[in-house]
Amino acid sequence: MLSKSQISLLKSLQQKKNRKTHGLFLVEGIKSVKEFAHSAYHIETIYHTPASASKMLNLSQKINFHETSAANLEKFSSLTTPQEVIAIVKIPQWPVLSTKQLTKSFSLVLDGIQDPGNLGTIIRTADWFGIDTIICSEDTVDAYNPKVVQATMGSLSRINVHYADISSLIKTTKLPVFGALLDGKSIYDTDFGPEGLIVMGNEGNGISPEIEALIQNRVTIPQRGKAESLNVAIATAIFCSEVCRKTFK
Repeated sequence: MLSKSQISLLKSLQQKKNRKTHGLFLVEGIKSVKEFAHSAYHIETIYHTPASASKMLNLSQKINFHETSAANLEKFSSLTTPQEVIAIVKIPQWPVLSTKQLTKSFSLVLDGIQDPGNLGTIIRTADWFGIDTIICSEDTVDAYNPKVVQATMGSLSRINVHYADISSLIKTTKLPVFGALLDGKSIYDTDFGPEGLIVMGNEGNGISPEIEALIQNRVTIPQRGKAESLNVAIATAIFCSEVCRKTFK
């Protein structure tokens, strides 16, 4: 059985301030939990129903397993239909980001992304295309938000997500900086070269004026139809695909 204090702690991790205080976040679902169990992340405890015990057999015995009822899991799950397996995972303490770490590769820079589903999809997309570093502005939604974690489908376990003053980062880097803007050069005519930062903006307002002023290479996805805009997660996927195509062709 889980005590009231344990359930209270687990429920509290739905809020960013409590995740920050305790240095913990939740991962729901056997597939995602297994991804984190086989990564550099440290799993504190896996809570599971009796029926799902057999699914835990190939996981490290160093993990603390706690069998409980589906009713208890429902009390701290963020999902309408709770999973049978929920893990409590330690938030990693990434070293201070150095621009030298970003050379010879591409990194995504997210300026004010607010929707958890969008951030989760972007993380999953980056994982697909082999981009392992994402740098978020301080006002971007928390990567350990339960909805973000769920949307990544386990990809968060392989991506380094940093939060930083992206204005200072861009000012100090020697890497080329590409920004997704409506009045830029066509993405299909852009030479991305072997490395750089790809800046994607807020869902409604795009890249902020402060960051836009620092963009060296303005890049656009040509419009053929009449839609007002592209979803930022879809736009990011197009950028990642094009960078990957030109880099590894």
